[in-house]
Amino acid sequence: MSSLLSQNKDEPLIRKSLSDSCPASSAANTRSLRHERLSRLGSSSSSDVSNNKSTNHAESYFLRRENRLSAKKKEEEEKMNSDYKKMYEKALATNQRLKSRLETSKQDLATVQDQLQREQKGKPDDFTSNMLEAEKKESWSLKKKISDMEEQLKVKAELKLENQRLKDENGALIRVITKLSK
Repeated sequence: MSSLLSQNKDEPLIRKSLSDSCPASSAANTRSLRHERLSRLGSSSSSDVSNNKSTNHAESYFLRRENRLSAKKKEEEEKMNSDYKKMYEKALATNQRLKSRLETSKQDLATVQDQLQREQKGKPDDFTSNMLEAEKKESWSLKKKISDMEEQLKVKAELKLENQRLKDENGALIRVITKLSK
């Protein structure tokens, strides 16, 4: 745990812990710390021109350093967010594509079953052997379609689970990023 030291001419040495400060006011805390550093630099020299230049130099150094660090943090956050966003969007697109394929397969199955029922109702019970074979082939193809659809349902369930896992992981990472950025 790192700690900060602040000392004025009139005050004794005070030790402040970073965990004591509110995470929401980290920017204000950073500004106050910079102000304390600059005031310490300013208190050591009252009217010396060379010390004023060094104070301005120190102030500009700290400003540049802060800007670099904040830009670097923003770049890292954007990169992390875009990677997970891309993965999430890809999973959603795959999920939608599989849903549409499943719906078309269900519709095809329903039409074939309707045709089969109409054929069975329209024909008398004395089927010829050719008709029996045709119905057996049709029945076999329907069973195969049903088994394929069941597999697709399993895949869809797995994708839903993976999608939920990615959402949870994304949420956890966002929480970690927000904690780190504070």
